[in-house]
Amino acid sequence: MTTSELMRTKDGVPFLRAPDGNFQGLDRYPFAPNFVDFEGLRLHYVDEGPRDGPVAMLMHGMPTWSFLNRHIIHALLEQGWRCIAHDHIGFGRSDKVTDPAWYSIARHMKACRTLVETLDLRGVTLFAQDWGGPTGLAQAAEMGERFDRLVIMNTWLPHDGYDYSQAIRNWADGWKRGGLYDGRVPDPISLGGIMMLALGHTPMSAVAELLSSGKAPSLSAEALAIKQGYDAPHQGLGDAGLAGPRRFPLSIPIDRPDDQTAVDGARHFAALKGWTKPIHFIWGGMDGVFTPEWGRAWAAMYPQATFDLLADAGHFPQESHGAEIARLVLQHVERGGK
Repeated sequence: MTTSELMRTKDGVPFLRAPDGNFQGLDRYPFAPNFVDFEGLRLHYVDEGPRDGPVAMLMHGMPTWSFLNRHIIHALLEQGWRCIAHDHIGFGRSDKVTDPAWYSIARHMKACRTLVETLDLRGVTLFAQDWGGPTGLAQAAEMGERFDRLVIMNTWLPHDGYDYSQAIRNWADGWKRGGLYDGRVPDPISLGGIMMLALGHTPMSAVAELLSSGKAPSLSAEALAIKQGYDAPHQGLGDAGLAGPRRFPLSIPIDRPDDQTAVDGARHFAALKGWTKPIHFIWGGMDGVFTPEWGRAWAAMYPQATFDLLADAGHFPQESHGAEIARLVLQHVERGGK
């Protein structure tokens, strides 16, 4: 597949759009596309389930897209929920701006707010993980009247005193000039390949051979289907289509307390200290990026909070334990909050 034609918004912002064919036949992702306009770009979102059902808003981070939340979506749909899951600009079926300078966490937050207000979402249960924490929890902090419940999974909000793990520092360093991923994504490593490492389908010991020979290790049919799902949004777009994913790791405000992302995160962290509605922490216990110790400490700040540990889950519990996450949330709802 050749690289898609470069397009521009009315304001001259350059972007690429993945072909619709990239998204056909993906593993458990049969959802029809929906779009809202954001600054002249198409912001894609899933909108499934009855319009009068309880609303779930499911966020994603890096290097994923709404595909990550498909197992939770299916489980909630079976119980009559309406599920909303959008793709950040630069990800999934959303348009992909090719100028790295265009991207900021503040802009991602603004795009998310546009979706919430356009759809006039209310009574929302927010599912936030990875960068879905800062971008999604910002909505609850600023529009709390629209949100009834928070589900927080393996994420954080930047704030004074937060201790960044070595794993997250290594991840950010890997995307800097000369880092592991610099110049090696999309070739020979793809975003789907990174997910195979994160999910344990590819051992870290295989990375050296992959980088030297370009030969990827063999995968089971199940793992290959998952990899294809995470590769689909950027297939055929070349390096220019990866500006959005590249910017996320470099946006982590490690040792930059005056960075706008750090300032906004601290403001939202402080605002949410006053959250009195249900809040559930569901944590992958094998995550070295956002550790269970951090998850428990965060949960302890709320007397009404619940904490569920998925002991054998990693950084992306939605992929490995989606149905279980949905079951836990439904149980908490049935119990009236806890």
